[in-house]
Amino acid sequence: MSQFDAHLLIVDDDERIRDLLKKFLMRAGFLVTAARDAAHARRVLAGLDFDLIVMDVMMPGEDGVSLTKHLRETRSTPIMLLTARGDIEHRIAGLEAGADDYLSKPFEPKELLLRINAILRRMPETPAREAAPKVLHLGPIRYDMDRGEMWRGDELIRLTGTESQLMKIFSACPGEPVSRSKLVEDLGRDRGQAQERAVDVQITRLRRKIEPNPKQPQYLQTVRGAGYMLAPD
Repeated sequence: MSQFDAHLLIVDDDERIRDLLKKFLMRAGFLVTAARDAAHARRVLAGLDFDLIVMDVMMPGEDGVSLTKHLRETRSTPIMLLTARGDIEHRIAGLEAGADDYLSKPFEPKELLLRINAILRRMPETPAREAAPKVLHLGPIRYDMDRGEMWRGDELIRLTGTESQLMKIFSACPGEPVSRSKLVEDLGRDRGQAQERAVDVQITRLRRKIEPNPKQPQYLQTVRGAGYMLAPD
């Protein structure tokens, strides 16, 4: 498996680290979803399968070792834990719980990338017919995350380049609001209110293609004060 078809889940309560990791790994070619804590990760994992999970150990509420132990009851997904440099006990506990590797903070992003790729290379290739489809359902519409295609029954819904980019951004973090400024940044636009208004226009157009009633959006919701959020079934 290569990084260009791998979907990673980042779990870290530090928003700055979470965003930096997500941005770095997306630039490296991965599809990346982020969760802010163990509870959020559980909700994301209930609807999506991942090729590898990168998870901080020290988080408020349930910690990374406990979540690793829980996931190992039902999943074989590779897990890499991020630990404090001198935290030997957590490293051992994490490996005993079923983690595949650990990396001490602070670390060089390039080392993380090398370790992720090393783990993915060790994973057996899954026959295409057995691979779990990465599909989000929006009522009668389904969105194929791997292909970036949207279908209504047998009808392919045509998306513009910007609409396709927006769907990739939203589908990487279902149920999580994305701010207008973050959308502008991820779309590669210059920052500013004019570009944020342009994003609003693109959201309106995308809603016309996926919502039963675009004026009362059900799947591409506005989250007051936070931005927009994709809420699949």
